[in-house]
Amino acid sequence: MGLTGTPFILFVCVLALAALAGVIWVAPRAARRVPARVGLLLVSQVLLLAALLTVANAYFAFYGSWGDLLGMPGAGGGGTGDPVGPHARAASASTGPDPLLVPAHDAFVDGHQLPAKDGRLEAVTIHGARSGITALAYVYLPPQYFQDRTRRFPVTLALTGYPGNAQNLVTRLRLPQTAAQEIAARRLKPMIFVMMRPMLTPPRDTECTDVPNGPLAETFFARDLPAAVETAYRTVPAPTGWSAMGDSTGGYCALKLAMRHSDRFAAAISLSGYYKALRDITTGDLYGGSPAYRNENDLVWRLRHRPAPPVDVLVTTSKVGEKDYQATMRFIALARSPMRVASITLPTGGHHFSVWNRELTPALRWLNGRLGV
Repeated sequence: MGLTGTPFILFVCVLALAALAGVIWVAPRAARRVPARVGLLLVSQVLLLAALLTVANAYFAFYGSWGDLLGMPGAGGGGTGDPVGPHARAASASTGPDPLLVPAHDAFVDGHQLPAKDGRLEAVTIHGARSGITALAYVYLPPQYFQDRTRRFPVTLALTGYPGNAQNLVTRLRLPQTAAQEIAARRLKPMIFVMMRPMLTPPRDTECTDVPNGPLAETFFARDLPAAVETAYRTVPAPTGWSAMGDSTGGYCALKLAMRHSDRFAAAISLSGYYKALRDITTGDLYGGSPAYRNENDLVWRLRHRPAPPVDVLVTTSKVGEKDYQATMRFIALARSPMRVASITLPTGGHHFSVWNRELTPALRWLNGRLGV
């Protein structure tokens, strides 16, 4: 049973309720057996906690599969399904050097593909030549990509939160579906979306950082991924044709990539992102004990102490329901030319997909004018 599937959720909830009912029924009959009562109580509490965590995980989409939860490499990044697409057949027949990006198959999401009129969704494997990291992703290609074989398209790297799952950008945020609607209505220029999670070396949360003596996540996203995408698809050259976006951790990563690599990314969208990485059990020491390196990854510090990068960014927050409201106001106040900052501030909201769904359409319309064709 899948970790977020309805059968598993129902199974855990029924088990927890049965354990609770068992405690209520057995406890009076085991009044003199203290160890038995304590044991029953502990089992019921553990099962109730497991049920709550399972429901919360399914709603917030923290872990999309057992592989994600157990930290298995390669889990949770790509799609599922079986038909091998023409790109994959061509790649497997190639006798040249190993490709940087290998389309594995047409992506199925919740058992369905995108309608042909909305474009195509591919599950791909990206091999990082500089970082040595291999990761899975979804690539959305608009219908215009197949209508004009000479045309080049802008690219947006989209990152979900930590630990996240690339499927969340399709099933929860509905990024390709919303983009297809906006493209069809001519409110968004046709563009390619590369959708990933920021966790490249599970279970560690690198916060898209090149960790000293550790994973080179920033190099992967800023250098390896663009190189791979440019070799596999018809793209507009950087930086005018490239942007980054994301929610939560993905929002922080998108801002950081644009601000630290303005030669690669011209714009960024941060949906409820933050502005510096906190150290916890999932991150470990990201900076090799260097305060200077930590500062370089602190986006507010960069605005105060480094020249403003020539990028456009959009940040979103909520006055009530978001912890980053004050930090976002401080970030906006510190921005200066040639950097330009736009914002969406909701009166009330929260840190979840229902809020980001409300912000996505205006965010994409904002992005429309920031990328060249």
